[in-house]
Amino acid sequence: MDSVEILSVINNETRPNKGKSKKRKWREIEAIKDKYRLKRELTEMDVGLELELEQLAR
Repeated sequence: MDSVEILSVINNETRPNKGKSKKRKWREIEAIKDKYRLKRELTEMDVGLELELEQLAR
């Protein structure tokens, strides 16, 4: 094998990994965003529930 062939094989092997790594990182970011969104929605629900309970107690 020539050094050019070896370099092309190495380049071809490393390229797919970068794509998979980017997809995995993006999925991790989306999962974190979903957790924060869910936490925010749950706290909004809890605040609304507390206000309703206070109004019922009056």
